[in-house]
Amino acid sequence: MPTLIAHPTVIAAAGTKPKIIEEFIGRVNSRTSEVSIARMQSPAGWEEPGQTPEFDEYTVVLRGTLRVTFKTGVYDVCAGQAIITRAGEWIQYSSPEKDGAEYVAVCLPAFSPKTVHRDV
Repeated sequence: MPTLIAHPTVIAAAGTKPKIIEEFIGRVNSRTSEVSIARMQSPAGWEEPGQTPEFDEYTVVLRGTLRVTFKTGVYDVCAGQAIITRAGEWIQYSSPEKDGAEYVAVCLPAFSPKTVHRDV
């Protein structure tokens, strides 16, 4: 039988400015550990600590620009584009442009504070 997700749960976010994370599917909202799906809204100038997660992350940018910094470079992922980051690779997300960013993130397995391994 299908499971209807009536609404997301807002999750506290890391970073320099308030970012809205609406988890539709994941460990908190649906008790799903296999995958998490969330809509993110980050304001202009937002930046989170670097991380070396134990999960792959698939991100589709809906509006604005999401900056993804990695050990050997930087990608500015614009509305209509997507990026895949791999488990075990250091990355850092930010939204430096004036309009911020809105995007959907899918994590396999599901995001967990214990498996994200943020820089201290």
